[in-house]
Amino acid sequence: MHVILADSNDLVRIGLRTILTSHGGFKIVGEAKDKEELIQQVKNFGASVVLIDYTSPGFDIDIIPKILSMKKGVKFLAITPEQSASTLVNALRSGITSYVKKDCDLAEIIDAVVETERGNKFFCGQILETIQRASIDVNDIDFESFSCEPVVVSERENEIITLISEGLTNGQIAEQLFLSNHTINTHRKNIMAKLGVKNTAGIVMYAVKTNLVSPNKFLFAAEAI
Repeated sequence: MHVILADSNDLVRIGLRTILTSHGGFKIVGEAKDKEELIQQVKNFGASVVLIDYTSPGFDIDIIPKILSMKKGVKFLAITPEQSASTLVNALRSGITSYVKKDCDLAEIIDAVVETERGNKFFCGQILETIQRASIDVNDIDFESFSCEPVVVSERENEIITLISEGLTNGQIAEQLFLSNHTINTHRKNIMAKLGVKNTAGIVMYAVKTNLVSPNKFLFAAEAI
């Protein structure tokens, strides 16, 4: 199992290398201190799994779709400190396959690498708790619709997304915007197609991620769904 470690912190990479090589079955084919090194190592060596802290200096979440556009078979396992639920969902939508925290048990980290290499999604208990506290179901995230293309949402669509996230029904939105129910329903379908989401919860997640609504409103709307 060929693995690349991507983290700007030398001690973190040493620790992960020690954990994986002592377990057996893993071959560390590269270690990257920043996204430029990671791109080169994926090109030169390839890897079945990349363990990455995209929050560490020298990296960002945009490196994930960039590499996937070059090497679609690479699977990303994020291993980061504590993150907000919206940040986690954004990472998953960007192409992260699995997610664990840096303070997870060693056995859990090893299991995450193994399951990710097999093509399965793996989330440590702490990550699942963070997502579930925000009333988000991982199964509601439409991973298959991921695209590197930017999402272009009109001003009217943003207005409707905001109202949906505040818990308004189609009828209430139609009344407030002086539009027909049919028009709102059409907008809603177009919004879901653009965002690549399956339901209202997905629209709410987008609204929080893009700061159209505050997390407090998000939590209220999620409970009402």
